Amino acid sequence: MAFSSCTSAAILRTSLTPPPSLRRSPPYTPPIFQSLVANPPACSLRLHKPSRIGVNPEKFHHKASSSMAGIATEKAKGKVQVFDSEEDLAVSLAKHTADLSDKFAKRRGAFTVVLSGGSLIKSLRKLAEAPYIDAVGWSKWHVFWVDERVVPKDHEDSNYKLAFDGFLSKVPIPPGNVYAINDALSAEGAADDYETCLKHLVKTNIIDVSQATGLPKFDLMLLGMGPDGHVASLFPGHPLVQANKQWVAFIKDSPKPPPERITFTFPVINSSANIALVVAGAGKANVVNVALGNGQSSDLLPVQMVSPEGELTWFLDKGAASHL
Repeated sequence: MAFSSCTSAAILRTSLTPPPSLRRSPPYTPPIFQSLVANPPACSLRLHKPSRIGVNPEKFHHKASSSMAGIATEKAKGKVQVFDSEEDLAVSLAKHTADLSDKFAKRRGAFTVVLSGGSLIKSLRKLAEAPYIDAVGWSKWHVFWVDERVVPKDHEDSNYKLAFDGFLSKVPIPPGNVYAINDALSAEGAADDYETCLKHLVKTNIIDVSQATGLPKFDLMLLGMGPDGHVASLFPGHPLVQANKQWVAFIKDSPKPPPERITFTFPVINSSANIALVVAGAGKANVVNVALGNGQSSDLLPVQMVSPEGELTWFLDKGAASHL
């Protein structure tokens, strides 16, 4: 299965020369690659280039509910669900995602999903199994990345490759509905290109718009969290955490390698209709306690700045919740 980039140049490159790691034997044999060239996705259209303010610093109230696999508690910062195991977490996350997919596909005719990297992709695995593989309206899905490393799509650090290998290659989402960055550009160029892509999809009503902010309002944003409390590529103490002018920003000095990345800014993240924060493992328990419990931090952590316009749901396993 081949997926599209947000520019025609990237589509040609991906279509005519798929990276070896993305080639699949049946039943995941890629479709005819030239079809993407003949029918490029909306984001292959270049609009008037918006102004950029790049950052390169060199220098909730939610009703508590229960689930079959865990317990849910009510917190000021969203609905918190704690599961006995990561397996149980994955089962509940699949149901949550499938229910939202059905809701928005019926309401809007589209379901916009934003992915992140890390262990989140593994936690989506149940969607590729029964009953969801045959029941979900995959043709309505439009997939984006909250952040991406500016590396080739077949590079081990690529969030695209991680998502393709672990999830996208196993579900029948139309290739033209998966919007990867143009990895042939610089970090600044890739961020600019991706923002242009999003603006076009807002204008064509694929992506909803927040009536409160005028920013893109994604139906579901699936976020992971690092052990330092970072989300997307928004790291503690980094100036990019405060970026509020652009939709998509670039970073050239990421504290975590690789250094060059693009990322949604907090105004876009927080305009989402739904955010699922998926955290597993005892190694993240201290930060979870800072965000949700009584833990203390000298500075506000990026994860504490996640406050969506819509609903926030935490999916935690017992290890991640062990300090609450």
